[in-house]
Amino acid sequence: MDEGFDYPALVREALRGVVARLLAQVEREGLPGAHHFYLSFDTRAPGVVIPPGLLRRYPEEMTIVLQHQFWGLRVDAEAFEVTLRFGGHPEKLRVPLSALTSFADPSAPFGFRLDEGGDEAPVEQAAGATSIPAPESDSAAAAAPGATGGPKIVDLGAFRRERRD
Repeated sequence: MDEGFDYPALVREALRGVVARLLAQVEREGLPGAHHFYLSFDTRAPGVVIPPGLLRRYPEEMTIVLQHQFWGLRVDAEAFEVTLRFGGHPEKLRVPLSALTSFADPSAPFGFRLDEGGDEAPVEQAAGATSIPAPESDSAAAAAPGATGGPKIVDLGAFRRERRD
């Protein structure tokens, strides 16, 4: 058994810290210029609080957009809370940072995906890359699976050497 460092876990923690710092800055100062964030998260993760109707609609993963219409953004060391409009109705969400599965700021372009296997995929403009789904017309709605648009994401798992114990 390898008793080395758990680099994927360290990188995931660091990337979630980047999101926390960005959200804390937006909490204090608002979004500058054209910046906007796509935040995807596992709706089944411990500590996620979303209205039952949204959970039925997005039983596994949901992508929210912080752009023009969001209120009450609060960030702490463990999670963020925000109120967004879904179908014209304001809904409050609480998302632990540990539930995040991807982040993107298409205006930068910058983003990354945190998959269950521990692969962190930074934004790259590369052939064969997949995209973070674009959101529906409601600016706070979840992203439609398979939609196109947004920054390109490279799956780093293809470049990882197989581990031998």
